[in-house]
Amino acid sequence: HLSPSPEKIARAQEVMEYQIHSNKQDYWWWADGLYMVMPVMTKMYKLTGNSLYLDRMYTYLQYADSIMFDQEAKLYYRDAKYVFPKHQSLHGKKDFWARGDGWVFAAFAKVLQDLPEEDKHYTYYQERFKEMAAAIMSCQQQEGFWTRSMLDSEHAPGRETSGTAFLTYGLLWGINNGLLSDFKFKDAAVKGWKYLSEIALQPDGRVGYVQPIGEKAIPGQVVGTNSTAPFGVGAFLLAGSEMYRYLAQK
Repeated sequence: HLSPSPEKIARAQEVMEYQIHSNKQDYWWWADGLYMVMPVMTKMYKLTGNSLYLDRMYTYLQYADSIMFDQEAKLYYRDAKYVFPKHQSLHGKKDFWARGDGWVFAAFAKVLQDLPEEDKHYTYYQERFKEMAAAIMSCQQQEGFWTRSMLDSEHAPGRETSGTAFLTYGLLWGINNGLLSDFKFKDAAVKGWKYLSEIALQPDGRVGYVQPIGEKAIPGQVVGTNSTAPFGVGAFLLAGSEMYRYLAQK
């Protein structure tokens, strides 16, 4: 979007054409992968009109769901290593990594921006987004953030910004686009942004409390005001852009 060129588009299409014509279905075995690829597939559909992008996206998601999605909690494990009860939090609970679920929740928001409503699986994506939103809202901390282990706040306690920013972005996007009830979800969304803008954002402009690169909530890992990373800043900006749109509609 910032500097489009035929060369970039051609290379993206070359890579994505390889994937959709592969016989493999197990590409998306970790939560981050859904964010990395699903929105690209809907963009490629918009670019080419080739419905195979949408068909394969759904097929790949079925595999990811089969190994990572918890039907009871309505959240995603980071990958199959963390599925309960094989893996448990320090206190015997299901261990859902906030940034991982943030990647997935944001991926669904981005897919729904471009997916035609007449697509045969549109309702599937829409309902998954809505049920995740309800689960996400239910485990938000009072200060507005989500702990790194979403259902065990004492596993790796304290503030964390990257997961919180992605989750806040998704909630605000859902409200702004009529998929989530403003009445039901606005308090959680606004509280998330209040944490991001008043606590995570530092006086010097740094976005703090970002867990470093990783794949899980780590007991004892210190995440403070100086902990920052580009993906945390990017997620913060996504949330901020949707908060702007939310306020502009009022």
